[in-house]
Amino acid sequence: MTKMKFVLVGCGKIAKKHAHVIQNYLDDAEIVGFCDKVPERAQKFGEKYNAAAFSSVQQMMASVGDEIDIINILTPSGIHYQSVTELVRYGKPLVVEKPIALQLEEADEIVRACDAHGVKIFVVHQNRYNVPIVKAREAFAQGRLGKLVMGTVRLRWKRDQTYYDSANWRGTWAYDGGVFTNQASHHIDMLTWFMGDVESVKAVGVTRLVNIECEDTGAAIIRFTNGAIGIIEVTTATRPKDLEGSISILGEQGSIVIGGFFMNELTTWEFEEPQPDDEIVFEKYGKNPEGWGYNLGEYLKGVIQSIKNGKAGLVDGLEGRKSLELISAIYESIETGREIPLRFKPKRCKLGVL
Repeated sequence: MTKMKFVLVGCGKIAKKHAHVIQNYLDDAEIVGFCDKVPERAQKFGEKYNAAAFSSVQQMMASVGDEIDIINILTPSGIHYQSVTELVRYGKPLVVEKPIALQLEEADEIVRACDAHGVKIFVVHQNRYNVPIVKAREAFAQGRLGKLVMGTVRLRWKRDQTYYDSANWRGTWAYDGGVFTNQASHHIDMLTWFMGDVESVKAVGVTRLVNIECEDTGAAIIRFTNGAIGIIEVTTATRPKDLEGSISILGEQGSIVIGGFFMNELTTWEFEEPQPDDEIVFEKYGKNPEGWGYNLGEYLKGVIQSIKNGKAGLVDGLEGRKSLELISAIYESIETGREIPLRFKPKRCKLGVL
């Protein structure tokens, strides 16, 4: 079996998870190189995974460029735009950690550049592959929820001052963003994936417990174009015992609630018209059935299949761009105190959107 060959660009904390998952969860993939502007970081990963180490993109592409099937960009969020525009000209499929960029204009440039070079780009919103989320989407597609009424996501994480002080770019507007951009982008992606296009948003954001440029706590109310209401509640200033990551979808004919720290535990599965396997679904997915890195592994399997069969990926550049537009509108609302309309109406382009 020919293995898909990855290189990882950016050797920080998140690279540890990606490298582990690629090596241990993907039978048809391997890592051939690591790249980081700090040579010691790349060297450390290279030694652990028996792969080459590089301190520049040019050095990496000159050495293993012909071998590479997928370039995995794991740099800080504020460097995603720079990383993509530097790498897109090599014509290799790109995987970019969430969010696709920090600025909406940068996301637009990324999508246009990838389209112009015929390059597939995938954004890491791996929670779409959580098993309860997959089952919920099946029920949604079957129309079992009926007309949607309300969708709510809640993120309660802990990020203390030690976390932010461990890297000088964390909690900055230029490189990291606040709780809406960083931690909550997964939850925002889930909410819009279920509820549909956003008409407008009104939001507030504050910094409560840490000394950073950005907000650590916020809330937003969304009007969807289908008439439903959305609520986003996020904080990284909670107590460890209060940790939570959940999504609830309420419709006129049913309700689904998925909780757990990573939105991977089904807690409510109720419909006006029950089906014979409903009890089985609730019993099977009512507790976390997934191992560490499972959803990222399934996500990367989807990326590989998209590249092999030529079909669009589940989370491509335009999908990543959609969630960033909502995040950008949230920040505009925080700054102005106004309800902000969203203007982006995505059309299918050569990248495709499922």
